[in-house]
Amino acid sequence: MKQIDDLDIQQLKRIGLKSYADGKWSVNKIIQHLIDWERIWCYRTVIFARKEGTIPEGHEQEIMADNSNADELSIEQLIDELRIVRLSTKAMFDSYNRQILESNCKFYKYEMSVLAMGFNIIGHQLHHFDIIKERYIPLDNQN
Repeated sequence: MKQIDDLDIQQLKRIGLKSYADGKWSVNKIIQHLIDWERIWCYRTVIFARKEGTIPEGHEQEIMADNSNADELSIEQLIDELRIVRLSTKAMFDSYNRQILESNCKFYKYEMSVLAMGFNIIGHQLHHFDIIKERYIPLDNQN
């Protein structure tokens, strides 16, 4: 949560819908992507934690981004939603016992433990926050 809380909303508002290169997402779309993918990974986790048996397919992030309305939403709304999703994710993982956390999951082309899926959610966010820091924050200094 600290990384989410440390985001400079005013700076992100100044950057607006700019991107660092043609065809790259806006910060709004990156935040929406994080929300969507955290939900998808939580769904996958629940499927395996409850031994439902379905092996979820992969999802195409570009299609999802193209069909999101993230650029119509305020950065505050998106960050609030990301916080809520993260709180829900944390509560879900806190409810899993050791046996569930150590159970192995197979989805799409990958296999990992439930616990590793939780770390993957966090790592995915850190990766995109690094991209925002390295490639989008410099856009704040450009007019």
